[in-house]
Amino acid sequence: MCGIVGIIGKENACEIILKGLERLEYRGYDSAGIYVANQETDHLVKAPGQLTNLAQKLTPEITGNIGIGHTRWATHGVPSEENAHPHLSQGGRFVLVHNGVIENHLELQETYLNGLALNGQTDTEIVVNVIETLSEKEHLSAFEAFKKALEEINGSYAFALIDTQDPTKLYIAKNKSPLLIGCGEDCYLVGSDAFAMIHETNRFIELKDGEIGILTPQQLWLEDADGQTIDRAAYTAEVEAADIEKGLYPYYMLKEIEEQPSVIRRLLQTYFDEQHQPIIDDTLIKQLLASERIYIVACGTSYHAGLATKATFEKLTQIPVEVHVASEFAYHQPLLAKEPFFIYLSQSGETADSRQVLVQTNELGAPSLTITNVPGSTLAREATYALSLVAGPEIAVASTKAYTSQVALMTILAYTLGQAKNNPLCSAFDIFHELELAATSMEEILYEKEALKIAAHDFLANQRNTFYIGRGNDYYVALEAALKLKEISYIQAEGFAAGELKHGTIALIEEATPVIGLITDEKTKAHTRGNLQEVKSRGAHVLVIVQANFAQDGDQVRLPVVHPYLTTLTSVVPTQLLAYYATLERGYDVDKPRNLAKSVTVE
Repeated sequence: MCGIVGIIGKENACEIILKGLERLEYRGYDSAGIYVANQETDHLVKAPGQLTNLAQKLTPEITGNIGIGHTRWATHGVPSEENAHPHLSQGGRFVLVHNGVIENHLELQETYLNGLALNGQTDTEIVVNVIETLSEKEHLSAFEAFKKALEEINGSYAFALIDTQDPTKLYIAKNKSPLLIGCGEDCYLVGSDAFAMIHETNRFIELKDGEIGILTPQQLWLEDADGQTIDRAAYTAEVEAADIEKGLYPYYMLKEIEEQPSVIRRLLQTYFDEQHQPIIDDTLIKQLLASERIYIVACGTSYHAGLATKATFEKLTQIPVEVHVASEFAYHQPLLAKEPFFIYLSQSGETADSRQVLVQTNELGAPSLTITNVPGSTLAREATYALSLVAGPEIAVASTKAYTSQVALMTILAYTLGQAKNNPLCSAFDIFHELELAATSMEEILYEKEALKIAAHDFLANQRNTFYIGRGNDYYVALEAALKLKEISYIQAEGFAAGELKHGTIALIEEATPVIGLITDEKTKAHTRGNLQEVKSRGAHVLVIVQANFAQDGDQVRLPVVHPYLTTLTSVVPTQLLAYYATLERGYDVDKPRNLAKSVTVE
C-alpha cells in the first residue's frame, strides 16, 4: 500500500502519473512502478527504492493514453521489483495497483489459483490472478470478473485495474482505503488523494466504500455494492497557494493525523538498514550505555511522549529513566546521578523551557540528545547528539504526528540500546515488523474516523468537562488525550490514573459527565473496568476505547491488536480524532486555538 495515481484520456499519461506519484512521496514508500498503454503498445516499468530510480528507467518511447502508477510500502513480501506494483497477471491480461490489505489472500490463492507459481509474495498479485482466472474459467468480461473477485475479497482496498486486451477503460473500486476520481478535460484521473491530481484538475468525485466504477476518456460509470447506478456530482476544490501544503484537507490537523502511518514508515526507512537492523550512531549508543540514569526533559505533548515510552525504555535498556517537565527542572533541579544522560524531546527544537535546561546541563558537561522535527533547530545544534523525527512539517498548533514519531523513535532507540546489551527481551521483539503492523493498525483506525465523529457529537459537543482515565501507559495517553481536547475545543478535560478517581476526583462525577476509558493493558484491564463501573453508577456517560482482544459487548471503540510496547501509538489516534471533531462541533478553528503558538520560544 501507499499511493495510487491513474489516468485515461491523455497522451502524456506517463508524465502525469509520475508527477502525481511525486506528490505522494510524503506517505513513505519502498518501491514504485508505472504501467501505460495505447492501442498499439504497452509498457510496465518498476523499480525498488526512490522514485528517481523509476524515473531513470522511463525512456521517451514509454508513452500511452491510459496508465496506472503506484508507490508501495511493503505489507506482504520484501521491497523488490517483483513485489512492486503494478502487478501483471500470469497470462498477461490484467494489470492492477492496490492500496490496503487483503485479509483472506491465502484462502483466495488456495481456492482459485491451484498452485499457480507467482513472481512475488504480495496479496495484490494473488488478486490480479484471481481476476484473470475468473475471467477465463467462467467466460466473464473484465468488469464481471472484477466484480466477482470483489465479492470474494475480505479486507481493505483501493484498486485500479486495466485490461490489456481493451485499453480503453480503467476499472476502479474502493473499500476502507481512500480513492478519488479527478474530472479533467477529456480525461479522468484516479488517485489516493486530490493532491496527486491537482496539477491536472480541481474537480473531484469521492468514491465510497463498496463502490466500483469504469472510467473512459469521456465517461464515468459508478455503481454501489448492491449494483445500483450512482450519479454523484463533482465538487470543486478551491486551493490557494498558501494552502497547497494542506492539499484538500479542511485543516492541517486532520492531514497530520492521517499522515501518522506514513511517518512511522518513514522512520523505518531512515533508521533501519536493508536487513531491518537499526542504524543509529554507534557513538551515541556507547554514550547512552555508559550512563547510570537517563533524564527525559520536555514540555506539553513531548512530555507526554516521554512518559509514554518510559516503561518500554527501562524494560529494553535496563537503565533507570526519569521524565521531567522542562519548566520545573530548570529551576528545581533534582539530585542527579553521577553519569547522567539527557534526552530532550521537542517538535520545534526551539522550546525555551527545554533550552534553559540544556544550557544548564551543558555547563555540567553532561551528554545530551535532542529528538526533534527540525534538525537545524537550536536544541538540535546545542545538544551533543540529534535525531530527526522525519515527520515533515507540522503546521497545526495541536501536535499529533510529532507525538507518535517521538514515541516510535524513542522505542527504536531503546531497542537499539537493549540489543547492544544483549537484552533477551529484544531478541523476542521484532521491532521493524511490529512497527509496520502498528502503522497499518493506525490506518485501520483512521478508516473508521466517521464513528469517532459521531462519538464526538454524542459525548463532547455540548460538554464543559470531560475525564480520560487509564492505568500504566493508558494513563499517560489519557494525559495527552485530555491536553489535545482542552487546547483546541476548550473543554475542561483532565487525564487521571484510573485508580486515583476514588481518592478525590470521583466527587466531580455527576449525571452525564463524559468519562473516556482507555484499556490496552493486560495487567490492569479488569481494574480499569471496575473504575468505569464506579463512575457509571454515579451517572457518568462512559465511552470505552479498548484493544480488540480485551473488548466486551457495548465497548464503542475497538483498536487493532499491537505489541504491548506500541499500544500508545494506536490508542492515541482515536483521542486525536475526538478532539478534532469535538472542536468542529463547537465551531472553533482547529489549527489555530486561542492563546497558543506552535513553537513556544519564551519561558
